[in-house]
Amino acid sequence: MTVLKRAAMVGLGGQATSDHLPGLAQCHLAELAGVCDVDAGRVAAAAAAHRVPGFTDVEQLLEQARPDFVIIAVPHRAGHHVVAACAEAGVHVMKEKPFATNPQEAAELAALCEKAGIELMVTVQRRFHPVYPAALSLLEQIGAPYLVEGRYTFHCPDPAAGWRGRVKLAGGGCLADMGYHLIDLLLWYLGLPDRVLATVSAAAAPGAEYDAEDTALVHLAYDSGLYGSLLVSRSAGPKTEHLAITGPHGTLTIERGIVRLTDPAGQIVESLVRNPAWPCPPAVLIDRFCRVLDGTALNPSGPTEHLPHAAFLAAAYASATTNRPADPKEFLA
Repeated sequence: MTVLKRAAMVGLGGQATSDHLPGLAQCHLAELAGVCDVDAGRVAAAAAAHRVPGFTDVEQLLEQARPDFVIIAVPHRAGHHVVAACAEAGVHVMKEKPFATNPQEAAELAALCEKAGIELMVTVQRRFHPVYPAALSLLEQIGAPYLVEGRYTFHCPDPAAGWRGRVKLAGGGCLADMGYHLIDLLLWYLGLPDRVLATVSAAAAPGAEYDAEDTALVHLAYDSGLYGSLLVSRSAGPKTEHLAITGPHGTLTIERGIVRLTDPAGQIVESLVRNPAWPCPPAVLIDRFCRVLDGTALNPSGPTEHLPHAAFLAAAYASATTNRPADPKEFLA
């Protein structure tokens, strides 16, 4: 008989209510043991709806609900405190991206997790979606890449709304938030660039008060001769997610649920399609984490894997401030 893992939900915003809580109800290896948020009204509603204890203090949650792991979906700046509390209590963590808001915080959290002996898995869903790992096996067929082009955009009617519009709470704008997924693919497939030159703006809603960028353009350069760019925007529609890597023998294009290999003339050589294309259900991620905790599956998205992400973001924001190229490797803590 399977013994279900006890899971607690920390942060009861949209990510929790639309993804993680329904995912816990559908997964096979975990059950909800408690909920926590700084908003007492949200706590009362979620606790009543799911018939579990509710808390406004994470330390009380850890002590009284005694979960095996915690799912964290809080404003980015609040993540450090919650992870540190879990590490102190010896409770494993499944965390919404980003892993950290800067390289120093990333290094501190990685050290805390290692010292406490806890697992932490960042929920970059594409790592767990069948199409994206399959792209790695096709990448070698294009030869040494010389061009990479990435784009992730959608239209948010009010980029100033909520904590995501404030750098103080979010640690960055669209690049650090939704752009984290595109950065994750870039680093997974191609590694850290040797130079980035970034430009960011918060101009999509004139007159609105927000300072977290709604649009970012990052130019990339590798010493190998690979060049390219990433465009991320939460104000410019239509919704698009696209990464294309070109080498002398063709181009590998990755989109939601689709991988295409084309020859230099653009003719399709091979394609992989998954139906339905999206999403990778939250229940799948939760069950995978439970298997990681049982020792029957590997964790492909642990703290060490995300140190380069923090360095990339730090270099991009430094470049945007100085208007000069920056080397992400110099920001590795």
